[in-house]
Amino acid sequence: MDIVVIGEGGHGKVVKELIHSRGKDRIIGLLDDRYNNLQLVDGVYTGPISSAHFLIDRVKELKFVIAIGNNAIRKSIVNKLGFPRESYISLIHETAIISKSATIGHGTVVMAHTIINADAVIGDHAIINSGAIVEHDARMGNYVHAAPKSLLTGAVRAEEGAMIGAGATIIPGKNIGDWAVIGAGATVISDIPPHMTAVGTPARLLMKIREGCETT
Repeated sequence: MDIVVIGEGGHGKVVKELIHSRGKDRIIGLLDDRYNNLQLVDGVYTGPISSAHFLIDRVKELKFVIAIGNNAIRKSIVNKLGFPRESYISLIHETAIISKSATIGHGTVVMAHTIINADAVIGDHAIINSGAIVEHDARMGNYVHAAPKSLLTGAVRAEEGAMIGAGATIIPGKNIGDWAVIGAGATVISDIPPHMTAVGTPARLLMKIREGCETT
């Protein structure tokens, strides 16, 4: 499979190594807005993200992956490109343990030593980062990022764009609202409303993200 990687930051480095480890795929493009023009060097295109339209019209059976850790930026790029869901490939590291009953959406990246258990559902363009665990019946919406060593226990729901920090734990059945942020190492024992940041053990609310105003 020919793959174009969008994003050349730190997360992009890990995604590129994941692709190389699979053996059956090759990277034919690296797109990032650090580039001004599209160029072809040693069989690999480099150029701005807008070059994706040029490539999808000229390369057969091409797939894209957005290798950017920021959830909002991933969504923005998906919206701007306007490609069908099937244009994006989901990448799963060979060391990941994935239940046969789990569902994984398009453009999602599942990193090394992760576990996704029975009947879990993962949306599009999500990130299950190194060593993260998504337990049975959990639901992760589009653009969610479960950071390294985070734990979503049974029947947890993380809605669109939620960010689950490194080492955070969410106890069974709790809901994490749209675009909420759970701080690293936090223990979530109650539902977290949309667009809120929660930190600590037990997790407490700090602020509403979009408006930037503190809450009690």
